[in-house]
Formats: sequence, structure tokens, C-alpha cells
Amino acid sequence: MSGVVSVDRFKQFPPLMWILLFGSFITRGSYYMVWPFLAVILYEKFALSATEVGLILSSAAVISVLVSFVGSALSDRIGRHQLMYASGVLYIISFSLLAEVDSITGYSLVITLCSIATALWRPLTSALIGDIIDDKATRELAMQSLYFVVNVGCAVGPMLGLWMGLTGEQSSFYITAGAFAFLLMLLWWGFHQHKKLTDATAKKLVQQAGENKAADSIAIEDKAKVNAGNQILKVLISDKLLQCLIFANILCMFIYAQMDSSLIQYLTRAKVPDLLELISAMIFTNALVIISTQFLLLRLMSNLSLVARIQVGLVLLMCSQIWLAMNPLTLFWGWIGAIVVMSLAETILFPTMNVHIDRLAPDHLRGAYFGAASFYEFGYAIAPLGGGIILDQLGGPWLFFIAAALTLIVMYLYSILDKMPRPDFIKVKS
Repeated sequence: MSGVVSVDRFKQFPPLMWILLFGSFITRGSYYMVWPFLAVILYEKFALSATEVGLILSSAAVISVLVSFVGSALSDRIGRHQLMYASGVLYIISFSLLAEVDSITGYSLVITLCSIATALWRPLTSALIGDIIDDKATRELAMQSLYFVVNVGCAVGPMLGLWMGLTGEQSSFYITAGAFAFLLMLLWWGFHQHKKLTDATAKKLVQQAGENKAADSIAIEDKAKVNAGNQILKVLISDKLLQCLIFANILCMFIYAQMDSSLIQYLTRAKVPDLLELISAMIFTNALVIISTQFLLLRLMSNLSLVARIQVGLVLLMCSQIWLAMNPLTLFWGWIGAIVVMSLAETILFPTMNVHIDRLAPDHLRGAYFGAASFYEFGYAIAPLGGGIILDQLGGPWLFFIAAALTLIVMYLYSILDKMPRPDFIKVKS
């Protein structure tokens, strides 16, 4: 992808895409200003064990994954707009409540609401990009750009929170609620403008093709959507490649999520010096590496297949887990170095996974496929509990050695993807 082509592709982004990018920046920045420190808050306020904290976070995440799948599949039928508004309002309510709760039960309920909102929002955003951008290359650039700005927000958020003295403060959850309120206003305007553009385009097509012919086409399209909706579950069950991919990425997310949950618990309980500064520095490093290397790695690996890129990322992920397992507790820059390697892996893996799903999904089932891909989040969901149990029973080093071993299983599953059967999508469309 040359520099000139990249600029031309960016010019093809509709206004709604730029709103999604800006909104993702402000919401992710405010989110990571406070959310990663939740495990620290729970430990310091209630003296919970690693397993107990993990159970709270995992229970909330498992529920949210189930809700996400149903919501994403329904979005193909009732529209992305309505569900995005609903999840945005849920964000505002849940983060406002999180700033006020003072009991373990209250935290458990509100964290569940926050997790549901997050699990709904992510696949809806990815599916919406597919809806508003038809060109394949431009759509893939849009997904890469979305991932880029999210990580810019992740880099700015924790360091800004540390500078403002908000890190670990419960009241700072109001900032995230306010950011989402602002984003919903932007989205309302963006959807309105996008509808004007699409209505104008549709009017031209009707004039060119004839009103009767256009009406017949719309009726046929609506009937196809109903038929496709009735067969979504059947298609997902019969797509063995998708099933294998989901299982592989559940394991991958379980491994990666140890950074967000179990690693922070490990460092907190080990009473590592300068804990809050270290956590903020790790989050900042993670985002900074992604920001500075994402498009460079995309260019360097452009000649590799998607699966080959993912295998390279998995090798780096395995190396980072071994590093975390062996790093001395008091070696500040050792932790940062391991995060650098893990971040390079993430830079390759996460956007490539989204592009992979986009290529696998038929146009009329894109929402369902991104919803199915949200099952990846089961790995993220069970990571706090699984990691907490291993921490309590075996200790931190064993947790990361086990994660490194799991990476080998993921590499094997990706190596057999091409052998998995797929359904006949032509029959589904008829």
C-alpha cells in the first residue's frame, strides 16, 4: 500500500466513518483511564482473593458475550443504529453507577452492565463499517484505522489519568459516561447525514432504472433478508472453519487477556514498587507500540496470507508469555520489555482477525458473522477467573508458562483451517 494510495483510500471514507474514528478515540481514552485499575480497586476496598476478583469479572463477561451474539445477529434484522443507541445509553448508565456503588454485589451487577455494553458496541461498530463502505480495500483500511485510533486513546487515557491524579479513583468513571454521551450526539448527527447521502444516491438509481423495477428489487431484497435471517443459525453451525477459528481465538484471547486482569492482580498482590505507575506505563507502552508499528507491519507483511500473518503474531505472543513468566518482580523495565513483545503480537493479530472474519462473511450475514466472532470474547471472559485460580494455586510464573503452551495449540488450529468444510452460501441466498 503506497502512500498515495493510502491518502486516496482515506478520502473515500464517508463522514460517518470519521465520526466513528473520533468517537472511538475519546471513548477508549476515557475507558482506559479508569477500567484497568478496577481489579486494584476491588482488592484494596474489599481484600478479595485473585479467584474472587476473577469470578466477578468473568461472570460479567460471560453474560455479555451471550448478549453480544444475540444483539449482533438481530442487528441484521432491526438495524445497527437502534442497537448502537441502546448500547451507548447502557454505557452511560452503567459507568455512572460504577462511580457510586460501594458494595461487592453492587460492583458485580454494574460491572456486568458495563461488560454487556462493551460486548454489544464492538461487533456493531465493525459490522457498521462493512455497511457504509463497499470497497473491500477501503473497508480493510477503515478497520485498521479504527484499531489505530482506539490505541491512540489507550495511550493517552492512562497517562492523562495519572497526570490528573484520577488513576484508581472511583469517581473518574463519570468521565467515561460523559464521553459516551458526547459520542451518541455525534452519532445521531452522523447517521442523519449518512441517510441524506444514501437517500440521494437511491433516488438517482430509481430515476435511472425506473420506479417499478426498483420497487420490485427492494421487495426481493427484503424477502432475501427474511430468508437469510431464518437460516443464520444453520449456516453458523454448518461452517466448520468458523467453529475452528472461534475456538482458536477463544484460546488466543484467554492468553492475551491475562495482561488486563491476572498480570495486574499478580503485580498488586506481590506489592511491586510503584504499582500504579507501572500499570499506567504498561498500558501506555502497549498502545504506543501499536500506534508506531501498525501500518509499518501492515506494509511489511502485505505479501503474506492472513493466516501466515497470524502465525507470526502467535510466535511473538508465546515469547512474551515466557518473558513475563521469567521476569524478576522488581525489574520495572523487564515488564515493559515483555509488554513491547506482546504489543507487537497484538498489532498483527487483532486487526487481522477482524479482516479475516470480514472476508469469510457473506454480505447478507455480516452482522451474524461478526456476532459469532464475538464468541472470541469467551476467552477474554474466562481469563480473570482462570488466571485468578492459577495465581492462587500455582503463582504468577506458572500462569504465563501455561499461556505460552496454549499458544502452541492455537498455532496448530490455524494450520488446519484450510481443511475445514464450509456451507454453500449460494443456497442460503436463494
